Amino acid sequence: MRRKKGNGIKIAAFLLVSIFTMGVMGKEVKGSSLSLIPSNGHIVAIDPGHQSKGMYEQEPIGPGSSVKKAKVASGTRGIATGKPEYELTLEVAKKLRDELIQRGYGVVMIRETHEVALSNKDRAEIANASNAEIFIRLHGNGSEDTSQSGVLTLGPTKLSPYIPALYEESSRLCTNLGTQLSLATGAKNRGIWETDTMSGINWSLKPVSIVEMGFMTNPLEDSLMASEEYQKKMATGLANGVDAYFAMTP
Repeated sequence: MRRKKGNGIKIAAFLLVSIFTMGVMGKEVKGSSLSLIPSNGHIVAIDPGHQSKGMYEQEPIGPGSSVKKAKVASGTRGIATGKPEYELTLEVAKKLRDELIQRGYGVVMIRETHEVALSNKDRAEIANASNAEIFIRLHGNGSEDTSQSGVLTLGPTKLSPYIPALYEESSRLCTNLGTQLSLATGAKNRGIWETDTMSGINWSLKPVSIVEMGFMTNPLEDSLMASEEYQKKMATGLANGVDAYFAMTP
């Protein structure tokens, strides 16, 4: 773990908050970026999964694909807390943003409010157009089996028809994020699910990982993830995973 920087970095970062409008496939997509010249030379894009309203029009799951799926779903909801997934992901994303800034990173936030209209493809393309080196997508998991629990990361397969060149780095990112999140929280590490079915992975031009932080359909895990204390642990663990990833990057 890197030694934390002083509050001056954090204050400076917030003074440099900027709103940008970025052209994505011929349309304007509004996103928000926390601008900061990173003292450690690294920039991270964070996507808090989902939003207040789903977008159920279809879009290709990857470049050149004939397979389509909904642009973005509304997400799941906590079985014990009733908290929507889009609220949980933004709460943790903001804590992760702050922790990374304290450690000297620059951070690009894909969204900072719930009232956005960003498809999974849009989100990847915002990250692609930024100077971020890695793309972290935060989600809450769900299952019909309420006993299921733990951390799961998702990345592309080795034979991905979309981003095969990003397999090794994405796998390393998934491994480090999952391992460190599990260590920080005590949650079970369920490993990596390699899949080519996720639009937000397939459209990425950066090493990418979806992090399913825990099961919102598990009453205990749902309650834990809704708490400030546990969210801080998750943010610390994810930041430790980012540190570990860059420590291993040539």
